[in-house]
Amino acid sequence: MFPNSILGRPPFTPNHQQHNNFFALSPSLYSHQQLIDAQFSFHNADLSRAVSLQQLTYGNVSPIQTSTSPLFRGRKRLSDEKNLPLDGKRQRFHSPHQEPTIVNHIVPLSDERRYSISPLFHTHYVPDIVRCVPPFREISILEPREITLPEANDKLSQQILELFEACQQQVSDLKKKELCRTELQREIQLLFPRMFPYFACSLIICIPILILSKTLQFSSISLESRLFLVGSSLNGFGTRSSDGDLCLVVKEEPFFFQVNQKTEARHILTLVHKHFCTRLSSYIERPQLIRAKVPIVKFRDKVSCVEFDLNVNNIVGIRNTFLLRTYAYLENRVRPLVLVIKKWASHHDINDASRGTLSSYSLVLMVLHYLQTLPEPILPSIQKIYPESFSPSIQLHLVHQAPCNVPPYLSKNDSNLGDLLLGFLKYYATEFDWNSQMISVREAKAIPRPDGIEWRNKYICVEEPFDGTNTARAVHEKQKFDMIKDQFLKSWHRLKNRKDLNSILPLRAAILKR
Repeated sequence: MFPNSILGRPPFTPNHQQHNNFFALSPSLYSHQQLIDAQFSFHNADLSRAVSLQQLTYGNVSPIQTSTSPLFRGRKRLSDEKNLPLDGKRQRFHSPHQEPTIVNHIVPLSDERRYSISPLFHTHYVPDIVRCVPPFREISILEPREITLPEANDKLSQQILELFEACQQQVSDLKKKELCRTELQREIQLLFPRMFPYFACSLIICIPILILSKTLQFSSISLESRLFLVGSSLNGFGTRSSDGDLCLVVKEEPFFFQVNQKTEARHILTLVHKHFCTRLSSYIERPQLIRAKVPIVKFRDKVSCVEFDLNVNNIVGIRNTFLLRTYAYLENRVRPLVLVIKKWASHHDINDASRGTLSSYSLVLMVLHYLQTLPEPILPSIQKIYPESFSPSIQLHLVHQAPCNVPPYLSKNDSNLGDLLLGFLKYYATEFDWNSQMISVREAKAIPRPDGIEWRNKYICVEEPFDGTNTARAVHEKQKFDMIKDQFLKSWHRLKNRKDLNSILPLRAAILKR
């Protein structure tokens, strides 16, 4: 995709070359004072270059000497410890003999290359068994197993299925996004190559890892930056016109440290944005840095003609992608219903968080919540039933396996798609208490609003299933809230009277737009 790239080499190294020089060093224990002396400030570091960790020296800073002290105790640096020499500038690797960058796919690799960390953290991979959710392996991620669509014996249900079949994301759409992700990952690893941590590389962090590596006896660990495809492209609710969402993970698990979104993430994205504007300007157009609560770089890939949003270390987005994917394939009415509701909301201008209305993620959670709260539920809370598969502590390279561990859910509710769409509109138009209740997919019910500051004076409260934040916080104006409620009520009345999808969503225009 990027022919001018210097990365014209195979993505995987031969087995005899899979070696990390950093962890090949003989690990030792260090004294408290020597650890303190080895620190340097993140804010003074030149993040536009990479640091070589082949030697534990930085410019004229002396190599750290070993000590017999077995303990590591951190403390705040003193005022006279802040200005250590930084003349050892970060060098980018250009050696022709350097080990090729290993592309970290979002799916497992072959048995000997599947894991990004040492065998200590391995778990047994779930084999290809026939289950309700497509197993997330390299083939099935691009070619998900088809599930039988629900029957449609009435006009409204037939219209919903027609819209779904015309607009659902195709395998070819996903392949384009995955190809772009793979190529971009190779380029971004020029900025953030394999090391830990590759920016602000404070030895106060690096040395305990060396100690741990000696204690646990693992020989190497892959800690390169990784690019994940997330959001609707992978969660089963994408359309042919869906943008691609990318998450750049630059501080990796199991030694994961939170990235400050206001400072570190913005700085990293500034570097990525500059890289896109210069080196990749022939293949990426309109790169734009958006300084939001979770900052992103928006851009368009000229090859695939797909719009992308790229964030840094928004780990919860990776986890909820696979949670939603599990729900998407748990019951065959879920995906068509979500798609038609997203199209309906977009048509009525209530599906744009940047303009103070509902995000697509909030809409999906609202649909799942409705299906969970029916007198005869169509969906359960899979976080309650399978807590070990959706624990926030699961390492990222194992998260994709969660959907494979959930068997089919057989509901006794036989409502058709038309009835479910009508019921969804009625529920939020007349039944749900917006003033005192919060939507919770995790609990599979409406729960009382918390007293925290994040929930005060908010018009719509939708709980994020993993971190408990409000996914609908963008709706902060009463005018927009009233517009959303009004649209639910009007659409319910129209659809109830006419039983024709065109009364609330022009079907032909929606299919053409896709």
